Amino acid sequence: MKLYDIADLAVRNLRESIFRNSLTTIGISVGVASLVAMLSLGIGLQQLASRRLQKSGLFDTVVASSRRDLRNFRETREEGPAPAESPALDEAARKKIEELPGVVEAYPDIRFATDLRFEDKPHLTMVAGVPFSAKSNNDAFDGMQGSFFSSEAAAEVILQKSFAEELLGIKPKAGSDDTNIAELAKPLLGKELVMRYAERSAPPAAPSEAGSGELANGAAYSVVSRQQALKIVGVTDLDPDSMRGTARARVFLPLKLAQDLHVMQSGLRDTAPSDQPTYASLSVRVGNPNQVPAVEDAIKKMGFSAFSLVDATRSMRQFFAVLDGFLAIFGSLALAVASIGIVNTLVMAILERRREIGIMKALGASDADVRGLFFAEAGAMGLVGGAVGVSLGWAIGRLINFGTNIYLERQHFPPAQIWSVPLWLVLGAIAFSMVVSLLSGLYPAARAARLDPVQALRYE
Repeated sequence: MKLYDIADLAVRNLRESIFRNSLTTIGISVGVASLVAMLSLGIGLQQLASRRLQKSGLFDTVVASSRRDLRNFRETREEGPAPAESPALDEAARKKIEELPGVVEAYPDIRFATDLRFEDKPHLTMVAGVPFSAKSNNDAFDGMQGSFFSSEAAAEVILQKSFAEELLGIKPKAGSDDTNIAELAKPLLGKELVMRYAERSAPPAAPSEAGSGELANGAAYSVVSRQQALKIVGVTDLDPDSMRGTARARVFLPLKLAQDLHVMQSGLRDTAPSDQPTYASLSVRVGNPNQVPAVEDAIKKMGFSAFSLVDATRSMRQFFAVLDGFLAIFGSLALAVASIGIVNTLVMAILERRREIGIMKALGASDADVRGLFFAEAGAMGLVGGAVGVSLGWAIGRLINFGTNIYLERQHFPPAQIWSVPLWLVLGAIAFSMVVSLLSGLYPAARAARLDPVQALRYE
């Protein structure tokens, strides 16, 4: 029997018991819909986490530090020279790192605790320098109230939301985040902060027998009290410095301004002054996250320590893989129940069509032809049920995403895309539906093929 004839007979048989076959197909659709809806949410959450981390600059950043600095010393075996023989992480090294293939920029990590006065009230907090490039590559500034720095060395600051609340004397309730950032920023934007800090200043050098690098009075540098007026230009809700833990900053300056201030206890190592500054660590931004391992290895070979979050994100990917696995298992349970319905439908079809099967065999149809007919019917129900189920799962995921965004908006959070149905999920769900349907048709097809044509013709 030709394939076309088998398909034509299968469609005709399905139309004759359309109500029962429709109920079975709906069962398959519900199973596929639950599978697609659950997996689409898992995939959407994974993509959301990846987008946020990539936009925050965590995936494309390598932190380089000196092995000679005891604050960054670790007893690890790394490529390159030993810690005692490693080079200084100075301006020349920064420029050399910046010239590595794939590196977009390398800038020092400058942060310090200092006193900020607002309306004659002191506030002690952590201040950090932010490169001008963060305006476009850090999502913490996307929903910011106000504006970014007007220039690389402007005497301006951007406040984190919690510090803005402190300046205004607002004490949010524990576990509550109801403060509207727009209302919070209104009384602060354009106002002035006065930063008091200790400047590290090298006194004039005099000839000395001890060597050209030593000062005549024996002091490596002097400390001078300074103050700097700063204009508040922005208030940000998200934290661009969220991975720093206890060293997390709440006030952000342009990086060039932070460097020019020569603040004591900053990202500069407190060593004797030299012709060029020496840094505790550098943030190396890479153009493509795929190039991070190569850049990390190159920095280590230069004699510096290097760290990135590429390896650390493996645990996140493992978590989402396990999550997707559990969601797929629970989503497949409904499809397993639907497969029982397919078996039931096809077994009932055998009982109703015994004479038809006997006539087919009497006319020369082989056992393989009969099996193919029942396989075709099971496959048709799986195909239609899978297609309808994918559409239904897509609609369910979209509805959940819509409801979630309404909730986020009421909680004053930006909308998020937590749902995604890629093409491979669509094709995979339909294929999986057909495979389950064909497997469910194994027993009915084998039972139909084993029917004795003589006994089938006698059946009433």
